[in-house]
Amino acid sequence: MSPMQSAQSRFETVNGLKTHYLEGGKGPALVLLHSGEFGACGALSWEWNFDRLAEHFRVIAPDWLGFGQSEKVFFFEDMWNARVNHMSAFLRQIGVERAHFMGNSMGGTVLVNVAASDDKRWPIDRMILVSGGGHVPENDDRKVLTDYDGSEEAMHRMVDVLIKRPSLRNDLGYIKRRHALSIEKGAWECVAAARFKAPVRAARPLVDKHPDYSRIDIPTLIVAGHQDTLREPGYARQLQKQIGGSELLMLDGGHCPQIDVPDVFNERVLTFLLS
Repeated sequence: MSPMQSAQSRFETVNGLKTHYLEGGKGPALVLLHSGEFGACGALSWEWNFDRLAEHFRVIAPDWLGFGQSEKVFFFEDMWNARVNHMSAFLRQIGVERAHFMGNSMGGTVLVNVAASDDKRWPIDRMILVSGGGHVPENDDRKVLTDYDGSEEAMHRMVDVLIKRPSLRNDLGYIKRRHALSIEKGAWECVAAARFKAPVRAARPLVDKHPDYSRIDIPTLIVAGHQDTLREPGYARQLQKQIGGSELLMLDGGHCPQIDVPDVFNERVLTFLLS
């Protein structure tokens, strides 16, 4: 059962594509961008943070194309730009002219890459990167995510990699909920498509673009977990050095500190956003 009370589930049709999002609260807009593992969606990434943030902001947590309740599509020509363009159109359609942005894992990586690009498609006031950006290593724990076979046992292993909070790692109801989302019609296929390799082309890298982060002049908070095994040790401090004036917050937990230690996470994020 999700702990969210203030979130309203809503849909928009954006350029012909069904787009699902959660919305709640009043005030300046805060857009939450979820991670990219099998079964990921806005609710799973932000359910422990949404209500507290909605006390101060109009919080918007969309499901990326191919995830959650949004359209199950994948653009093989350029999925990165398809997602960025779709998010731009979605935000315009719901009347967001400027916003704070926060992204976890894939969401954070897309966010920081947009912030560093010449094409300022997203109107970013402040941004928070939660285990996003920088180099993505190919290690054994990464393979637990990429080699997911759709079984409940494999989902349990995935949760063990992503989350260090004992009450969730050992919660079979939580495992089953994530598993059910990962095997909805089209969900597995959309996430797996990012790993497909045509025999006539080289394999696509896990991160398509590596821009110059030193170009970013947006107030930035980098949040990382001490027990994150999906990133290389020290990656967050290196990222902080590259993004001038950025702040670094190291927390207990793994790749999803917003889930592992939500109370501490929420207060520190609010301090940054409201300062």
